[in-house]
Amino acid sequence: MNKVILAGRLTKDPEVRYTQTGVAVASFTLAVNRRFSKEKVADFIPIVVWDKIAEVVGNNLVKGSQVLIEGRIQIRSYDAQDGSKRYVTEVIANDVEFMGSKPKLDGGAVPESAKSFGQEVPPDEEIPF
Repeated sequence: MNKVILAGRLTKDPEVRYTQTGVAVASFTLAVNRRFSKEKVADFIPIVVWDKIAEVVGNNLVKGSQVLIEGRIQIRSYDAQDGSKRYVTEVIANDVEFMGSKPKLDGGAVPESAKSFGQEVPPDEEIPF
C-alpha cells in the first residue's frame, strides 16, 4: 500500500497550470516539521494536486497556509539537458484539508474597525440570551 498523510505549511503560493487538455495541476512545497528532533528541523516535500482540487488549492491557499495532505508517493524520471537521467520524488495528493486560520495578507495589517468589532456591547442594549 502506498499512502502518505502529511501536515505542514506551504513554503510559497501554489503554482497552477493547465495541461493541453485543460486539466488543472497545482504544485507547491510543503514544510513538515520532524516530531522527535531535538532541534527544529523541517522536511520540504513537493506536492502535486490534479483536477478540481488543484483549482481550489490555487484559489484558496497562499504561502504559510496550514494543510493536511493525503496521497501517495510517486517517483518519476526524466532525461536532463546534459543527457543525465534525473529522478523526482513527489507526493500526489488525493485530498487536501485546510487547517488553521488563513494567513494574513498585506503584511498582516488589520483595519481599525475590524480590531474592535464585537469587543464591547453598548450598556443600553440587552443580550438576547
